[in-house]
Amino acid sequence: MFKKILIANRGEIALRVIRTCREMGIKTIAVYSTADKDSLHVKFANEAVCIGKPQSADSYLNIPHIMAAAEITNADAIHPGYGFLAENAKFSQICMDHGIKFIGPTPDMINKMGDKITAKDTMIKAGVPVIPGGKGLLGSVKEAKTLAKEVGYPVILKATAGGGGKGMRVVWEESEMEKAYTTARTEAGASFKNDGVYMEKFVEEPRHIEFQIAGDRYGTVAHLSERDCSIQRRHQKLVEESPSPFMTPELREKMGEAAIKAASAINYESVGTIEFLVDKYSNFYFMEMNTRIQVEHCVTEEVINFDLIKEQIKIAMGEPISGRNYDPQMHAIECRINAEDPYNDFRPSAGKITVLHQPGGHGVRIDSHAYAGYVIPPYYDSMIGKLIAVAQTREEAINTMYRALSEYIIEGVKTTIPFHLQLMQNENFRKGNFTTKFLESFKMV
Repeated sequence: MFKKILIANRGEIALRVIRTCREMGIKTIAVYSTADKDSLHVKFANEAVCIGKPQSADSYLNIPHIMAAAEITNADAIHPGYGFLAENAKFSQICMDHGIKFIGPTPDMINKMGDKITAKDTMIKAGVPVIPGGKGLLGSVKEAKTLAKEVGYPVILKATAGGGGKGMRVVWEESEMEKAYTTARTEAGASFKNDGVYMEKFVEEPRHIEFQIAGDRYGTVAHLSERDCSIQRRHQKLVEESPSPFMTPELREKMGEAAIKAASAINYESVGTIEFLVDKYSNFYFMEMNTRIQVEHCVTEEVINFDLIKEQIKIAMGEPISGRNYDPQMHAIECRINAEDPYNDFRPSAGKITVLHQPGGHGVRIDSHAYAGYVIPPYYDSMIGKLIAVAQTREEAINTMYRALSEYIIEGVKTTIPFHLQLMQNENFRKGNFTTKFLESFKMV
């Protein structure tokens, strides 16, 4: 059993980890930037250490500062949360070198799935379906044009070290290739310090469906059902749900088996997610693996009554998983409540929350670090919290979500609550008729 876990993160995920640790009898150490000195994760941890200035590079991405905090507080494990250093192989290795357990996969596992070209090659060898495309990085515009003719337009250029839609461009015809190639490489280099890009066939009208998996050090891997993350804006997820309204028992079995194959191919140890694109004919293709806990993990927790953070910690302690695959027993929907103005192209809205009333009642869960008087800093992700509704059926879950959103009052900053209220009333959404392109035609009224 770990005695002390340092949480190398902030906000709602840091608070989420603290809660599970407290239930497990494990003490916690919060780290924080000067901008986060009044955050709830700092208040609820057993100890707290300031690790730098507001900018992430000076605090939450500053490995020497985090390791120094772990050393002076005698932490025997570090939980990275999501984002920041959660998928940083160097950080995982440094923790290992200092005798501090990194609650996540090994550096080798992170490297194998962190680079998308390597991950795709690994999946091909494991027999997991992948999107047709090139086998390596593109070396020139000429090479990109030649490959695009072979694959067939439309194609998509992707940063090999990418994420969040950065370094990604869809190319519909040859005349667009040169500009798209140059822009994708420039953006990838600026975002990830790696300008490598590769090409895949662009899957039209896709759904984004991911499978939660868990693996232990003894070679056992299992899946814990799927989440549909198709409601997204500029490749950023806004709504997630489980089960997917597109899913059938047969498709779940096939995709679940593929997810287990994918994780088993690298002897994966921890919780993680295998992400797929699924076309309208139910053909599915491996997209990427997230070697960490995800923002939307709580959706899965609600439909199978399972604490994924606890499972992650137990795996890190060397405990075996059950090996059981899970199917959803309820229906859960999550809305990300961001400090953004949906009437103004979702422009960020940092500032002080002057009034906050959070909804409650049967079937409602909120994971949030916000409170009345809390100042949302402009330096980090704009998410205020996650609102989750769970019920016996999808229709009931949508109705519960709409009721909860109607009770959610946040003043002082703009939020995405009005967007979610309108989405819950949208006829196509309620019928489950949507793809990743859904929001391109969605208009706020």
